[in-house]
Amino acid sequence: MNAITLTVNGERISALVEPRIHLADFLREQLSLTGTHLGCEQGVCGACTVLIDGRPQRSCIAAAAACDGADVRTIEGFDADPVMGELREAFSEHHALQCGFCTPGMLISSRDIVTRLGESSERTVREELSGNLCRCTGYVGIVNAVCAVSAGKAPAAACVPAPEVAVAEVARAAAPVKPPVAQPAPAAVSAVGPGGSEIRQSVHIDAAPEAVWAALKDMDLLALCLPGAQITSFDGERVEGRMVVTFGPIKASFGGEATVAFDDTAHTGLVTGSGKDGGSGSQARGEIAFALKPGADGGSDLDVALRYRITGPLAQFSRGALVQNLVGHLTGVFAGNLAAALGGRAPVAQPAGLSAFGLLAASLRGWLRRLFGGS
Repeated sequence: MNAITLTVNGERISALVEPRIHLADFLREQLSLTGTHLGCEQGVCGACTVLIDGRPQRSCIAAAAACDGADVRTIEGFDADPVMGELREAFSEHHALQCGFCTPGMLISSRDIVTRLGESSERTVREELSGNLCRCTGYVGIVNAVCAVSAGKAPAAACVPAPEVAVAEVARAAAPVKPPVAQPAPAAVSAVGPGGSEIRQSVHIDAAPEAVWAALKDMDLLALCLPGAQITSFDGERVEGRMVVTFGPIKASFGGEATVAFDDTAHTGLVTGSGKDGGSGSQARGEIAFALKPGADGGSDLDVALRYRITGPLAQFSRGALVQNLVGHLTGVFAGNLAAALGGRAPVAQPAGLSAFGLLAASLRGWLRRLFGGS
């Protein structure tokens, strides 16, 4: 059993939990907060959505033990919230609910849209809610309700300039000097669209910077080192390829293209691209700005800034701590394989597709090893 302390709907709570119990079961069975509904229990339908540290997340795939110290807010915690009050009234007025099973998660996601993005178009609302499934309404009433509540509201300050400026600074540093190409920063950032997410990651590679830089320009080698990646063509500036990702029962194969710019003098680069999965309808747009510098012991440090936006059934997986953990594990796998390849060893064989839950399980195993002192 693990001892955890967290804040739930403003109340400090301490409890003992099994390592494998997920947050949704903890909320429902130990705290009697049954407004959090369990549907698919695979992170797909969105019925169990709650706020964890202010961000909507699936509570059915969040381990309760991993939420130690977190601030959790369930649908019961919004009784006095003015925006949620407006949404409840609008849902009733626009006939946005029937059986009500999806409604708690739908309301929490809708409130996030209104408070984070402010006034939103129908298209934006549909994209943002694409990760919350409803079998009754046809979504028209839900979308109309959210649009009505968002009308006239301003976006959250944190969502306007900060992420754009941060990535733009890295993008400017990555802009190539020779040969000249179009400056990427403003257009690339705006192409991601409002409500995009940002991840910054630093990874150490046990190889000299010159060798790592040459490898970073070898797209075929990079694909061998990255789980689920496949390069179909590269002409020096434009790359086409595919990335296979598995989320529970959803297997998405993102096919797309990107432009790549390298600055051989500064050892910086910028990748801007988009992709689409024809099966799930999910789409992804983003940019990666990276900078390579000498590290300790003759190795290399690679700093990466990733800004992205995902729409469709996988949209809700793109925000929150889950994707941070997955990206951290994925970059570790990539760095290890790249170092092996540069050392004359073959990269570890990669699966045909990147399994988010497989990476999550690996992350949890590492967390448990740290928790119990390596046992």
